[in-house]
Amino acid sequence: MYFKIHRGTKEIGGSCVEVWTENTRILLDFGMPLVEKDGKEFNFNKYKALKAEELVELGVLPDIDGLYDGSDNFIDGVVISHAHQDHYGLINYINKKVKHYLGEATHKIIEISNVFMSQKIFITNPTYFEKEIPFQIGDFTITPYWADHSAFDSYSFLVESKRKSIFYSGDFRKHGRKTNAFKWFTHNAPQNVDYLLLEGTTIGRESEPFKSETKIERELIDVFKQQGKINLIYTSGQNIDRLVSIYKACNKTGKTLVVDVYIAAILNALYPFAHIQHPSKEFKNLKVMFPYYTSQRLKETGNKNILYQFKEFKIIKEEIGIQKDKIVMVVRPSMQKDLEKIEGIEGGNLVYSMWKGYLDKPDTKKFIDYLTSRQFSLVKIHTSGHADKETLKEMVDAIKPKNIVPIHTFHGSIYKKIFSTPVVELKDGEIKQV
Repeated sequence: MYFKIHRGTKEIGGSCVEVWTENTRILLDFGMPLVEKDGKEFNFNKYKALKAEELVELGVLPDIDGLYDGSDNFIDGVVISHAHQDHYGLINYINKKVKHYLGEATHKIIEISNVFMSQKIFITNPTYFEKEIPFQIGDFTITPYWADHSAFDSYSFLVESKRKSIFYSGDFRKHGRKTNAFKWFTHNAPQNVDYLLLEGTTIGRESEPFKSETKIERELIDVFKQQGKINLIYTSGQNIDRLVSIYKACNKTGKTLVVDVYIAAILNALYPFAHIQHPSKEFKNLKVMFPYYTSQRLKETGNKNILYQFKEFKIIKEEIGIQKDKIVMVVRPSMQKDLEKIEGIEGGNLVYSMWKGYLDKPDTKKFIDYLTSRQFSLVKIHTSGHADKETLKEMVDAIKPKNIVPIHTFHGSIYKKIFSTPVVELKDGEIKQV
């Protein structure tokens, strides 16, 4: 049994791990990079007109036999940990004959993103797995473990073959809405694996434990209690944990939560998997706003039916302005034109609930400048989607691996200062025998 990290030993994002025996080859994730080789933000638009072989030459795509069109002997499967593009975003380049293994809810999120986003990623050959139920790909037995992460339906994986094993942590934490999932894992973790491929997103940049989603909820309640103000929330529409925290804070302060049709579609699709709030008669204080640009795109692409689906729960801009002190609305920069048409909301709160690094993006700065020009107060309420240092230690203590391999990190060299377990620091493309 062998493995090779094609990307991730010296960077966050673009995750891709190849694992193989004499008879079977699989990939764990096939993500889009977040940064260029020079450290600047990765811009896919620079490359989208290029063919796979050209992207391999440039190092954007990993050089993997049996993955792309023109191959003779295709790889046996690609296993996807969750629906963040830095873990699945390059899948379009994989030959359609290759099988993909993922959670059903993960696939739902990807499919909805295809409707609303300009970049569309299609998984044409899916097989769904379930948490804690092992499945087979050739020589490999793979067991998915449900992970607490900011992406819904996230997993870690135990990969076993002929008494050898690796554990791929994927992205995880313990301070989200699925704290019990991580607690369960610490009591049921696989023991003495040969190599733990451990994400270290926060290594090198965090100094204390992160606040929980329950703490986020309490902070939101304190903001929502302020009288006479509309509350706008800038957060990811796919961060379901955060949306649940916002909804719970609305319930406890008598507010109505307004989401746009994109978030409404995500909540609606995921409701069967977790009974979360979604536009329905069951959740009467959840309304849907139809942003102009999103609505036009849906009509132009033949997806008008999505708008009709939420017509019963629609709230118009005039209603939002009149009821401003009762409204909490999830927003993003593309909705600025819609906000300009809502009168009387000056002096409200803008809760920024995303990674602070995004504040430097031009569209984010422009959006915040617009709202501050309308006398909005900027309030930062957020917590990481990734494990802090103590949680990383808890995973290591639970698994008791023989070796740790840094992945999904810019600071692999720091691992040796944190863990007493032997740390094997690899380079991208380096082969390791288990």
